[in-house]
Amino acid sequence: MALRARALYDFRSENPGEISLREHEVLSLCSEQDIEGWLEGVNSRGDRGLFPASYVQVIRAPAAEPPPPARYANLPAGGFEPLPPPAAFKPAAQQPPPAAAPEPFALPPAAGFPFPPAPYGGAYQPSQGSDDDWDDDWDDSSTVADEPGSLGSSYPDYEAAGGGASGRYRLSTRSELSLGSRGGGGGGAHPPGHPHPPGGGAKSSATVSRNLNRFSTFVKSGGEAFVLGEASGFVKDGDKLCVVLGPRGPEWQENPYPFQCSIEDPTKQTKFKGMKSYIAYKLVPSHTGQQVHRRYKHFDWLYGRLAEKFPVISVPHLPEKQATGRFEEDFISKRRKGLAWWMDHMCSHPVLAQCDAFQHFLTCPSTDEKAWKQGKRKAEKDEMVGANFFLTISVPMGPGASLDLQEVESQVDGFKAFTKKMDESALQLNHTANEFARKQVTGFKKEYQKVGHSFKCLSQAFELDQQAFSAGLNQAIAFTAEAYDAIGDLFADQPRQDLDPVMDLLALYQGHLANFPDIIHVQKGALTKVKESKRHVEEGKMELQKAEGIQERCNIISFATLAEINHFHKIRVRDFKSQMQHFLQQQILFFQKVTQKLEEALHKYDSV
Repeated sequence: MALRARALYDFRSENPGEISLREHEVLSLCSEQDIEGWLEGVNSRGDRGLFPASYVQVIRAPAAEPPPPARYANLPAGGFEPLPPPAAFKPAAQQPPPAAAPEPFALPPAAGFPFPPAPYGGAYQPSQGSDDDWDDDWDDSSTVADEPGSLGSSYPDYEAAGGGASGRYRLSTRSELSLGSRGGGGGGAHPPGHPHPPGGGAKSSATVSRNLNRFSTFVKSGGEAFVLGEASGFVKDGDKLCVVLGPRGPEWQENPYPFQCSIEDPTKQTKFKGMKSYIAYKLVPSHTGQQVHRRYKHFDWLYGRLAEKFPVISVPHLPEKQATGRFEEDFISKRRKGLAWWMDHMCSHPVLAQCDAFQHFLTCPSTDEKAWKQGKRKAEKDEMVGANFFLTISVPMGPGASLDLQEVESQVDGFKAFTKKMDESALQLNHTANEFARKQVTGFKKEYQKVGHSFKCLSQAFELDQQAFSAGLNQAIAFTAEAYDAIGDLFADQPRQDLDPVMDLLALYQGHLANFPDIIHVQKGALTKVKESKRHVEEGKMELQKAEGIQERCNIISFATLAEINHFHKIRVRDFKSQMQHFLQQQILFFQKVTQKLEEALHKYDSV
């Protein structure tokens, strides 16, 4: 018979190729073999795609329908068996368990559990994710296991489903259940025959679900781990990134020591006795005045480090690589201009400009290879990346400083619509400018020079007339032909002055616009966790204090996201104002040159 599975939880698809699941829904499996924690199958609506393996239970036999599974993975499927009264809890050596009561876990001694599991009713269905490292997560020094009546002693720390080696997160099931059994909600030990009340163990055990797609930006950036309170690290004062409230809302705190850096004199250099060639660019930072030389691969390394470290900051993209023609003059000139725009955006960003890796890139002497490698290794070993990066963000505190998450969501949605429209407009303008530049270089130049050639032919025909009084006219017409020929050259050279800079700027901003979907995804993921925690609180399944912690951490991500959005708008207005002014000035100068050529030709007829 066809393989089938039953959905244990609701799952909402977030990426192409995934399908959504509803709790208790029966699915058809394409294969029982999972791929990195994901299965492929068809849901009841006929959609085919991937879904998390740990969200379903494979149906082995069609005869017996299994009972509906537990709603939460950290509770056994059959619930809890009534606990005996406190007097019944004695050391295992004095009171062995009854022979009729089966042990729910059959763990070998090598697993490292120093105590027998407490009995409970029902069979626990383990997650289909990796469970090879349970013993690594267990804390042997914990005293919770030694306290009589503590349910926490029955449950180890489980890995998040699909975590694997790259996404291990502790679920503090042990501590949550023990607190629930000892706190006011649990009410201590329960009399025989009475199960735990819903407000006790269930309230403490409910957790905000994790994104099972471990490749999503929200997970890879560390945003999920941070929001769920799993980030920990020591933040030095120099690592703090401050967000302040400005007139337009949250903003990054300005760099107290602003600077600029020029990129000049690209030169071809060689190494290995001329076997390898490369282009080196001279960088001169204004705050040091000391020139350094960097290759494109150094820029590429720096970009990679910054993109990894700052998940909610738009690191500008570098000019694209090129396999052939790397040493052609036009390509080198174009790349230098692109790097100059990139450097301007780096120096203008209050956070990126002060980053240690960027300062090392700007200031390390080109001849000191040892110092360069030391700084490079230090940047690559930076601990404040991933979830720990969010610990470095300092946001306004106090009354009135908290953000309205509904308003934040509205602003982010508005910005998302803005970026989509701007991206479409930038693509259209880039295509139009590129086509117009091509026409100027080829079509317009050719057409004007055809007109000039026609005038020249007319003047040559008039020269056959040997009358003295017609010589002036012949010369004027010949000069007009030369003027149109020169105007054709002006058209061919003009795109370098006005259209090319516009296209360079559009290319830089298309890189920014490509960054923001991931930044927005991190913020949206945090908002989703807040909504889920609020729902758990309303249902009595989560403590209010825990939900407030999730909201505070989401607040930090929201502050950073809005600060980055405001910086983007600020720098966008500055750049496009400057570039449009430059474009129109160059257009005016161009047509003034054309007018001058035509006026000079016109004056030649005055003496005829």
